[in-house]
Amino acid sequence: MRSAQALLGALPHPVQRTLERLGLPAADLAALSGPLGVTPKETIYTQGTLKLHHFRPQCDSVYRVPVLIVTSLVNQPYILDLVPGQSMVEFLLKRGFDVYMIEWGRPRKEHQNLCLEDHVLDRLPACVKQVLSHSGQKELSIIAYCIGGLLAVLWAALAGRRAPLKNLVCMAAPVNSDGLQSLKAWMGPNFDEEALLARHGNVPAEWVQNALRALRPLGKMAGALSLLNQADQTEVVRSHLRMGRWETDNIPFPGGVFRQMVRDFLRGNALVRGTWSLGGHTADLAAIEVPLLHLLAQDDHVTPYGSSRDLVLRAGSRDKQELIVKGGHVGLVAGRGAELRMWPALDAWLSLRSV
Repeated sequence: MRSAQALLGALPHPVQRTLERLGLPAADLAALSGPLGVTPKETIYTQGTLKLHHFRPQCDSVYRVPVLIVTSLVNQPYILDLVPGQSMVEFLLKRGFDVYMIEWGRPRKEHQNLCLEDHVLDRLPACVKQVLSHSGQKELSIIAYCIGGLLAVLWAALAGRRAPLKNLVCMAAPVNSDGLQSLKAWMGPNFDEEALLARHGNVPAEWVQNALRALRPLGKMAGALSLLNQADQTEVVRSHLRMGRWETDNIPFPGGVFRQMVRDFLRGNALVRGTWSLGGHTADLAAIEVPLLHLLAQDDHVTPYGSSRDLVLRAGSRDKQELIVKGGHVGLVAGRGAELRMWPALDAWLSLRSV
């Protein structure tokens, strides 16, 4: 009688079987996803780990108002520029937008004291100034994703009418921590962030990744099962692997910012309460008066609707809109759903306001 171990060994491994259906050996897994973030660009400004990129235009004429993309602090920016055909950046370029992007970079031990003031009052405004100088314009639009959206909102709420901001587009930006119930329960009064920071300085990328996975514990398994069911669709498999690479490529969380996010945002809910002060000034959502679009995902487990809806409700803009599209937190900005729903909606809204 064959042993259970021998029987298991005789069964085909599901990932191996999936690759074999595509005619690829398992060793070609990395090659299958391909190089990511390859849209041609040049770096026009650096500050510490930060890089400001300008993407080469792909149209003979571009809209007058340049676009600055503000990315998350804990994720690589290439989720917005995976590969040709699966890139929000490429889509915007082909629609005639002049696109810039902030890459915050990977903080090292010497950056553990970077705080929100460094990002919101120094680095982000410096990038805005560089974009305006490089483009020769007096105002710009901002498109900001996830925590990048929160940073952009804080800047706009602090600067008010003084900001050279034409339009603000946020994608899954958390503003009300009461809607982040899982994170609040975990990082409540008994969570010792100081012990974590004393040990590591910055919050390790692996810790960030595990925290995000804990929000949907069976997410990876569900994704794998879905992938097996579509193993005969090569491009679906490639897209899944690209986004999977990105999801496991987190960035350490700067220690000073993490401390403020836990204390002032998660526990204090300071933004919607009107008590979040940076640099001696209080961020007021009502001070945001520029045209505002907030793009949300229907099944977002990272930024649930309860954490994001207050942006449009509380902003002082007369021209403001909230748009909920089918999909999840990552699918909102990358993949087939984004290509069919979110990107066209973004183009339709922003193009009218970029002349």
